[in-house]
Amino acid sequence: MKCESLAVWKRACRLSCSIYELTSDIKDYGFRDQITRSGLSIPSNIAEGEERESGKEKARFLNYSQGSAAELITQIFIGIEIGYIRKEEGLLLIQEAREILAIISKLVKLKSK
Repeated sequence: MKCESLAVWKRACRLSCSIYELTSDIKDYGFRDQITRSGLSIPSNIAEGEERESGKEKARFLNYSQGSAAELITQIFIGIEIGYIRKEEGLLLIQEAREILAIISKLVKLKSK
């Protein structure tokens, strides 16, 4: 897979794993399912986009990944506010998600050309 050479894909995979580990004890299955899905969608859409032929297609899937990253950030904030996620851990995950989002934004610009 082409995505395996991308540092951002690797970071997004690690972020997704961290979300799964952090939320494994949450009994609110709706919340847990939603936050793990958004985390999982980030590297998954990067991977899917990298396998596409055209730059436009690649950019479209990177855009999906951006949306999932924004969704994840929102859900982590909510998780902190309702006491599901410890603030210190949540803020570190938000920082990582923001950095990943910034890298993806740069990739979108490159692939759109």
